[in-house]
Amino acid sequence: MTDRIMMAPSILSADFTRLADVVALAESAGADLIHVDVMDGHFVPNLTIGPPVIRALKQVATRPLDVHLMIDNASTTVEWYLDAGADWVTVHVEACHHLPRMVQHIHASGARAGMAISPGTSAMALEEVIADLDLVLVMSVYPGFGGQSFIPETTPKITELTGMIAASGSHALIEVDGGIDETTASLVAAAGARILVAGNAIFGREDPVAALQAIREAGEFGMSRR
Repeated sequence: MTDRIMMAPSILSADFTRLADVVALAESAGADLIHVDVMDGHFVPNLTIGPPVIRALKQVATRPLDVHLMIDNASTTVEWYLDAGADWVTVHVEACHHLPRMVQHIHASGARAGMAISPGTSAMALEEVIADLDLVLVMSVYPGFGGQSFIPETTPKITELTGMIAASGSHALIEVDGGIDETTASLVAAAGARILVAGNAIFGREDPVAALQAIREAGEFGMSRR
């Protein structure tokens, strides 16, 4: 487990007409990853971007692209996103019927493999593959839209996953996405999260650079309490 808080600004909340500028701004603020939400209108009630945009982002980003697939057909389309340049690929456990095969495929392509769980899904759904994961993404809101409020019941789940990761000998990092700001960052980091995804709390602020740094500092304070 990393000994620092990593920030993954979500471009879902940014200006889609200026994505290259948004990526440059996030990186200048110290982003460790660029979080890209892919939604298909089926697994979640929203439709966002696909492989062509990821390919374009890859041309301008100097940080790894952290691609979160909120889609039903990842088993047949994950290769599209890998070919487009995704560095980290996270698939929802609720939409994947062969978890070990998916993890192996992502790794074989040279990317880091993650599995996401929605608020209503038990941490134990990851037991089969947690030892082989690079990333566990805990959704702290229901997936589909930005700007939602943090679900407090997420915190005990992060604590449970932290224990599962340690017990399995896994090197997986816990990422949390949904309602992350200066207050919730401290809570989830104290529970074991090390990667924080924030969208509105960064790009919806007057000073996105200061906002990102404030969230990281809050997370580091929470981590120090663990």
